[in-house]
Amino acid sequence: QVQLVESGGGLVQPGVSLRLSCAASGFTFSNYVMRWYRQTPGKERKLVARITNTGGSTNYADSVKGRFTISRDNAKNTVYLQMNSLKPEDTAVYYCNADVWNHETGGYMDYWGKGTLVTVSS
Repeated sequence: QVQLVESGGGLVQPGVSLRLSCAASGFTFSNYVMRWYRQTPGKERKLVARITNTGGSTNYADSVKGRFTISRDNAKNTVYLQMNSLKPEDTAVYYCNADVWNHETGGYMDYWGKGTLVTVSS
């Protein structure tokens, strides 16, 4: 079955860097776009970054452009989110996401990891 497992979150001070990882299994990772979302209490989950299956194209939310970098290693079935110059407003639970074809249902299914908490505070 499809699994997405995030790691790398923690409590950090403003201005420092952190790298999140998402290990994927149960599907052909190199065929799919991967996304990072984040969510704070009481608010909707928001797209942070997206990367195409080959890694050739990336997109970012305006709030993280120039500070965050999404990348992937298809040999390791892992997608990363390098977060630099962290700000308190980056505090959130970060989720890995993929829409994967499901042969049983004949459609794409939306899969999420359990998330990893990033807290930016002095």
